[in-house]
Amino acid sequence: MDSPDNSRFIKACLNQPVDRTPVWFMRQAGRSLPEYRLARGTLSILETVKNPELAAELTLQPVKRYDVDAAVLFSDIMVPLKAIGLELDILPNVGPVIEKPFAKVSDLDRIRKYEPEEDAPYVQETIALLKKDCRVPIIGFAGAPFTIASYLVEGKPSRNFIKTKTLMHTLPEFWSPLMDKLSDLIIASLSAQITAGVHAIQLFDSWAGSLSRYDYQEYVWPFSKKIFDALTKNFGTSLPKIHFGVGTSAILDLMASTGPDVLSVDWRIPLDKVSPLLSENQAIQGNLDPAICLTSFDTVAREAGRILRDAKRRSAPHEKSVSPSFHRGHIFNLGHGVLPETDPDTLTRLVDFVRNYDSTSDDVQP
Repeated sequence: MDSPDNSRFIKACLNQPVDRTPVWFMRQAGRSLPEYRLARGTLSILETVKNPELAAELTLQPVKRYDVDAAVLFSDIMVPLKAIGLELDILPNVGPVIEKPFAKVSDLDRIRKYEPEEDAPYVQETIALLKKDCRVPIIGFAGAPFTIASYLVEGKPSRNFIKTKTLMHTLPEFWSPLMDKLSDLIIASLSAQITAGVHAIQLFDSWAGSLSRYDYQEYVWPFSKKIFDALTKNFGTSLPKIHFGVGTSAILDLMASTGPDVLSVDWRIPLDKVSPLLSENQAIQGNLDPAICLTSFDTVAREAGRILRDAKRRSAPHEKSVSPSFHRGHIFNLGHGVLPETDPDTLTRLVDFVRNYDSTSDDVQP
């Protein structure tokens, strides 16, 4: 068995040939697993994250059940903000809720420098435990500046991001310093995870798709690029960096140009339409609609096969030294997180389907 550092997942992220497409799922450790609900009990997400033994167990549960090619750290994008003293909670069926939303320049003083080893040592302790027991690469993650800023300004999840966009356009003395502070916090968070031993990171800009191209490029792009540039400078190019957003079809080329190794996309755009938006060395992750996993497995297999065929077009037929059964540049995933209603057996069968998909044929065999 390959070591995590030399695994299919890492090779695929770095756009190197692999013998089959690696697969993992966003939110694979979550409410769809009965063992997750049993282990977590009545603890909140933020309480659970503070328990390294439990967080490590929850991280490993989907690896053991699904036999996926990567483990994603059990944590939350709001952990660093909670750790520096912001009054917030993550409510069931709601999401992050900020007690006192940000609205003026003086609110920026509430964001102090994040010191991961002192403020949230339990995150690094969880990674240390996983390094002992996890046979697949561990993915660390953080929320991107815009997505975090939207929670701080709106005070809770939003559909239209009216307050956020208003401040973005009308109060530059607030917006730019806010995004800069959040960028530094995110760099510190991801750097600590990398130092602790994760094998890859994913930056979630979940709500960037709410923006126009102009707004993204003007008010968001510089700060996401700052993060990827800092990680590349500090940790080199061998540790994969993944970037993800929802509803981002109109800005995928801009997101790709912030500097990730992998662009993770939702289900709204075929993967073969994404390829022209990327550089030659960038890989793609995605992108089965999570709702498809609630249908019959024949439907799941049909749609997964379509995605694998779309991704196959990125393989390198001109590289004569590479067998036609090899792929490069694709990690199979959902286009967003696993839905709580998902039958775990469906995901087990899906992993098996991806693993055994005949890459030399266009036939789909459910």
